Amino acid sequence: MPPTQPTHGQFALTNGDPLNCHSYLSGYISLLLRAEPYPTSRFGSQCMQPNNIMGIENICELAARMLFSAVEWARNIPFFPDLQITDQVALLRLTWSELFVLNAAQCSMPLHVAPLLAAAGLHASPMSADRVVAFMDHIRIFQEQVEKLKALHVDSAEYSCLKAIVLFTSDACGLSDVAHVESLQEKSQCALEEYVRSQYPNQPTRFGKLLLRLPSLRTVSSSVIEQLFFVRLVGKTPIETLIRDMLLSGSSFNWPTKREE
Repeated sequence: MPPTQPTHGQFALTNGDPLNCHSYLSGYISLLLRAEPYPTSRFGSQCMQPNNIMGIENICELAARMLFSAVEWARNIPFFPDLQITDQVALLRLTWSELFVLNAAQCSMPLHVAPLLAAAGLHASPMSADRVVAFMDHIRIFQEQVEKLKALHVDSAEYSCLKAIVLFTSDACGLSDVAHVESLQEKSQCALEEYVRSQYPNQPTRFGKLLLRLPSLRTVSSSVIEQLFFVRLVGKTPIETLIRDMLLSGSSFNWPTKREE
């Protein structure tokens, strides 16, 4: 699926001289935005209407689209495709759930249906009372993280930078060039800082507030996201396997069905 052109005129790609920090970093942000496989509005019009009631199948389809969007975005941003494929897989396997939370917040995913999803899942696969309590607590954490991001009114350029900061983490196991990945994270952080300083000069604490949201994304359980949104689509196929297949297949990727378990 070809990436779309950014609609933000102020991010028109410059022939950025690396010595010209502002134009270079704004060009980098432009490429991050351009890598989005489709605009937020195409996640589904339901996303833009928080009071709209979505069925379970609709919300699971939306979740699948958001996961695919995260992987497809990574495949098209600067520097990531140049990494060794093993490093690409390692980074996405570690960070997919954080990218998913950021995408959920960006498209205002209607998370009031999460308890309904949980109830349907528990009906299909019962668990003990204490595990139910823990499961619902994890859902609450997921909802809270999304709501805190939405409260900051993060714009699309900021979301792109935040996703790049999350993706380029040296915490992934077995990276072939840790220092290079760290430098890409630093570049993404510098781009965000420069952007926020120029676009929100009256909000001197905004950059810090955005960065402080990132560590708490890891408090969201990836296994709970998997159980909530993806079990109905792919059965017991591990998300890590799906991510590897998406990365290698690109837009030709086909979702497995539960019959293929």
